[in-house]
Amino acid sequence: MGGGITTLVSHSKNLKQSNRQVLKEPPWVRILLLAVALGFLFLFLVVPLLCVFIEAFKKGGQAYLDTFSDRNSQQAIFLTLKVCAIAVPLNVVFGVAAAWAITKFHFKGKNFLLTLIDLPFAVSPVISGLVFILIFSHTGFGEWLKDHGFKVVFNTPGIVLATLFVTFPFVARELIPLMQSQGSDEEQAAISLGASGWKTFWRVTLPNIKWGLLHGVVLCNARAMGEFGAVSVVSGHIQGKTNTIPLHIEVLYESSLYSASFAMASILTLLALITLIIKTIVERQHNQAA
Repeated sequence: MGGGITTLVSHSKNLKQSNRQVLKEPPWVRILLLAVALGFLFLFLVVPLLCVFIEAFKKGGQAYLDTFSDRNSQQAIFLTLKVCAIAVPLNVVFGVAAAWAITKFHFKGKNFLLTLIDLPFAVSPVISGLVFILIFSHTGFGEWLKDHGFKVVFNTPGIVLATLFVTFPFVARELIPLMQSQGSDEEQAAISLGASGWKTFWRVTLPNIKWGLLHGVVLCNARAMGEFGAVSVVSGHIQGKTNTIPLHIEVLYESSLYSASFAMASILTLLALITLIIKTIVERQHNQAA
């Protein structure tokens, strides 16, 4: 018996060693693969980012700062942050509720709900913007809202709705696989011990999904800040009122204010880099917790 175990362990070690030998590439292959990867990253990531900051500071630091003293630029930054502050929390509520329902309960239409969640990935943002204009501008419902002093399209509510549409899959799609892999044993144990559904969520479910939730929030916020297509359709491009940062960049560029447009673009680039750093930290924390 002991000899059989020894033989089995020895065979396992030999198998692992042979696998390592099979997976060990020659040095020139590793160097080539690394060079190709770094070359693509440098060409398609580092160079464009450097160009943004070079063009932004082309006329000097004072011209760069003057861009943000403009009222329209300040409004665009404020509106972008405002839309994100509304859309992201709403997406968190929807994403957690949808992931909870899909992973913890069995009901008819679950696959249909999953398809609806993925719909914004398949539908062009421009089409979604046109749908909101159709609903809130050319229908009785839209006219009724307008008559009661609530303007949706060409106003902040329309921008929020368009942003919600294109971003709501991110939190849900981040949480659904995570909650499916965790199962529901811990929740069932907590409920069997007398915990309410709300307490079970706060004490059991939320701690288990916190890193995945933060990851989904980071991705959702990044998409919300940079959304152009849907927002462009429903905003009406009203200068100083409905232009977000991406729309204001377009206006500046079309007005031949290239340095100012790249200065605004540098803000989005910095936000993207901060988002990437936060995403990396969250993933590291999640991997350590796992």
